[in-house]
This record gives sequence, structure tokens and C-alpha cells, in this order.
Amino acid sequence: MMNFTIRNVMLKDYEEVMAIMNQVQEMHVEWRPDIYKPNDNLIPMDVFEKIVEGDSFYVAETEGRVVGVLEFAFRHVESPSHVTRNVIFIDTMAVDEGYRGMGIGHLFFEKVKEIKEQKGYDGIELQVNAKNKAAYEMYSRYGFTEKSINMELL
Repeated sequence: MMNFTIRNVMLKDYEEVMAIMNQVQEMHVEWRPDIYKPNDNLIPMDVFEKIVEGDSFYVAETEGRVVGVLEFAFRHVESPSHVTRNVIFIDTMAVDEGYRGMGIGHLFFEKVKEIKEQKGYDGIELQVNAKNKAAYEMYSRYGFTEKSINMELL
């Protein structure tokens, strides 16, 4: 059984992170070519350098190899129509296709839950592509429930 470590991203991870991000982009392009386009430079190096300086991008690693990426943002929600809340919004969670189904997503969720508790935040949110049934099922098994449904008219 493989052991996975969740850690902050480092500059040396760039190529492996980009390879995983490109896998996800290819899925999106396949599902919705009317919205997504091929792009093998999703995160330019100068942007990645700034990401590394922050505290909201993590990787899953095994045997010295990056096999998953997690990026989230801290959001403060306050308006006349909403209860004031602080949430962690998962922007990106992706696992290299050869390592899917091995529990890395659950390790990422545990990391985000740990950060949520440390910071005293109210919840964790994310969006999932309607075509990504495997991810939807994983999120549901972990305890996520539907908050809203985005719809479109083309």
C-alpha cells in the first residue's frame, strides 16, 4: 500500500503540477469544447511563483512524486441577504489519473477540514462539473451536499 503525504506546494513541483492540471483541462475540453479550450500553460511560471508563497495550494506526494493538487481560497460572505460566514472554497482538487481511487481526495478533504478547524471557519464549499460523475459521487460519499445548481441556456 502506498503512503501519501499532503504538503505545501514548492517551486520544484511545477512540472508535475502542470501535468495533473493538464489532465483535468483535457477532461473539461472533452466534456465541454464549447466552453473550454486546450491550454498547456494554465499556470504561467510567474503566477506559480506567487502561489508557492501563499498558504492555499497543496500537493499529494508519494515516493517523491507529486500525484495530486489542491487549491483553495478563503472567502468571507457578508451581505444583507446572507448570514455572515467564512468558508474555504476548493478551487481545484485533482489527482493524477494513475492514482485515482486510492484515497488521495479524502486526504485532501481531511487537510481542508483541519485548516477549517484551525481558522474557525464555518464551512467548505466547491463546485463540480456536471459531467464529472466520479468526482460528484466522491464528494457525496464524503458528506458534501448540493447547495445550488448552476444552469445555462445556450
